[in-house]
Amino acid sequence: MPQTASHKYQEHRRQAILAAAAVFAEKGFHGSSTRDIAERLGIKQGSLYYYFRSKEEALGEVCRYGIEDYVHRMESIAASDQPFEARLLATVTSHLSSYRERNEALKVHNDERLYLPAEKRKTLKQLGSRYRQLLEGIFEQGIADGAVRPGTDCHFAALAVIGMCNAWGDLIVRDSDIDIFDIIQKGTDLLLNGYSERRAANRINR
Repeated sequence: MPQTASHKYQEHRRQAILAAAAVFAEKGFHGSSTRDIAERLGIKQGSLYYYFRSKEEALGEVCRYGIEDYVHRMESIAASDQPFEARLLATVTSHLSSYRERNEALKVHNDERLYLPAEKRKTLKQLGSRYRQLLEGIFEQGIADGAVRPGTDCHFAALAVIGMCNAWGDLIVRDSDIDIFDIIQKGTDLLLNGYSERRAANRINR
C-alpha cells in the first residue's frame, strides 16, 4: 500500500476509533452496536468492518488508544531530571489533559475494559501497571531527594494520585465547561501541601 494511502487509512481508522469511543462512552459496551458506531462515523454498517471485525475489536482498539499515549507521556516525565514538585505537576497535567484530548477513549478504558477477553485485558493491565510503577518511582526519587516525607508508601501515593485524576477525569469528560487548568492547580496543591494549617505554618517557618 502506498505511503499516502496507508496514512489516509490510518487517519480514517483513527476517526473510526474516536467514533466508537464516543458511542461506548455514551451507551456503554453492551448498549451499543456496530450500527451505532457506523452512524456516528457517517458510513454504512458494512463499511465499518474495513476498520473493525467486531464490536469487541472496536472496544479493544478504543481502550488501547486511550491508554497508550497516556503511558508514553509518563515515561517522558519519569525520565526527566526535574525536581519532584515539577514532575508531580507534569503528571497531573498530563493525566487530566488526556481526558480533555482523548476524553471518551480514556473513559471507556476505565469503565468498559472488563468486557474484553482476558488476553486483551492483560495487555491493558500491563500498560496500566507500567504507568503506576513509573509514578511510584517519582515518589521514591522524591524521598531520596528529601522532597517527600520519609516512610511514605509510594505504592499508595501513586494510586492516590491516579484515583484523584481518574475521578476528576470522569467529570471533565461529562462537562466541557470545567476549567481543567484550575483543577490541575488545585489538585497538585492538595497533593503537595494538603489542607493542614500546621503544615502551612511549617512551610512558612522553613
